[in-house]
Amino acid sequence: MKAAVLREVGKPLLIEDVQIAKPGPREVLIRTAAAGVCHSDLHFIEGKYPTVLPAVLGHESAGIVEMVGSEVRTVKPGDHVITCLSAFCGHCRQCVTGHLSLCDGAETRREEGGPTRLTQNGQPMAQYLNLSSFAEQMLIHENACVAIRKDMPLDRAALIGCGVMTGIGAVIHTSNVRPGETVAVIGCGGVGLAAINGAAIAGASRIIAVDMSPAKDNLARHFGATDFVCAADGDAVKVVQEMTKGGVDHAFEAVGLKVTAEQAFMMTGRGGTANIIGMIPIGQTVEVPGFMFLGERRLQGSLMGSNRFPVDMPRIVDFYLSGKLKLDDLISRRIGLSDVNEAFTEMKTGEVARSVIVFDA
Repeated sequence: MKAAVLREVGKPLLIEDVQIAKPGPREVLIRTAAAGVCHSDLHFIEGKYPTVLPAVLGHESAGIVEMVGSEVRTVKPGDHVITCLSAFCGHCRQCVTGHLSLCDGAETRREEGGPTRLTQNGQPMAQYLNLSSFAEQMLIHENACVAIRKDMPLDRAALIGCGVMTGIGAVIHTSNVRPGETVAVIGCGGVGLAAINGAAIAGASRIIAVDMSPAKDNLARHFGATDFVCAADGDAVKVVQEMTKGGVDHAFEAVGLKVTAEQAFMMTGRGGTANIIGMIPIGQTVEVPGFMFLGERRLQGSLMGSNRFPVDMPRIVDFYLSGKLKLDDLISRRIGLSDVNEAFTEMKTGEVARSVIVFDA
């Protein structure tokens, strides 16, 4: 099969032939239909986060089940599925207390030293984030995917697999936004727009979108923002505090920078919560004024939207098909696998929401 391989940090992905194994007892072989080009992949390409190389990248995807292992019970051949990087074991402390996204159960991966899921000319190749979806096929644990309605377009379903789940989940699960509360979202890329849309679905009374690009104003409002602040024009924190008479109930950072994480905290009012969704580069620290904690403000992380994806993702599909979720406008363009490096170059400009690799293109 064709796959996009990262061989060296800082270098473009290479489109190469890679071999994929047959499913083990609890594994699922999926024909990849679509894969979103996510900013998280760029962090690994640029070396801001480490991964074993060489590796097939990609982690935001949807496809059709081709074959299942002998013990698989949750999906069957022909099912349309969304994949999720937060594969879960189902019986560790995190799983049984409802924190599936925090599971790090090694049993969802193949045993170290044994045959790998991906190889090239007989040599093992690393699987990235349990998925490696920049490839024509994926071989994954059954608890890394969920079956969805077949009337859901798979190019839009792919976005739910990471960016949309991350944004909506941060709002609904991690921060538990309630009807009538106020929200600020820093960063209007794919994850930030999903958070804005999630806040609108949750019934937030005021949703303030913050971005460096004034061109994001109309797009943010289309996804549910009631206000837009261009951070390039001045002190965004001061503007948000003045607009809300002291700060918002919930702030969401969807950029992944030290400065924007600090701004998110400073935008909260007394009793408010700042949620860091973005991947702040390893080695950077976040500094906030200690006295502000006396106002019962909280600073917390959010991993993949604190998801319970087997339940959440089919519900998000229903949100889209009922018109509540605006996935169509998240896709800036559809591309082939060979265009993946160009998509990452465009991503750096900040002007696109999401490029999606469509495998029949």
